[in-house]
Amino acid sequence: QVQLVESGGGLVQPGGSLRLSCAASGRIFSINAMGWYRQAPGKQRELVAVIGRRGITNYADSVKGRFTISRDNAKNTVSLQMNSLKPEDTAVYYCNWLVANALGAEYDYWGQGTQVTVSS
Repeated sequence: QVQLVESGGGLVQPGGSLRLSCAASGRIFSINAMGWYRQAPGKQRELVAVIGRRGITNYADSVKGRFTISRDNAKNTVSLQMNSLKPEDTAVYYCNWLVANALGAEYDYWGQGTQVTVSS
């Protein structure tokens, strides 16, 4: 069983920065994709950023140029560097991994979420 644990959330002023990290415990054969989603109160969960096995990234339009996703394959971790934060970035941020086993079957794993609050 794979468990994901996020860290790095908190309260920051508008224009500030935060770095989120996500690490896994458990046996992992291959990680096909690692991503970050967020959910603000009263809104649906949305994709923030995703990075594939070869390092190809994709970002939500609302965070392009401000957020950077990166992965460390040796340590099985993924990070999200968030700069120039805005109040509308306030949400619970979730780590999501698409993990494959030796037979190629894929499994979707989620972290428990970490709160990011941008406020003066």
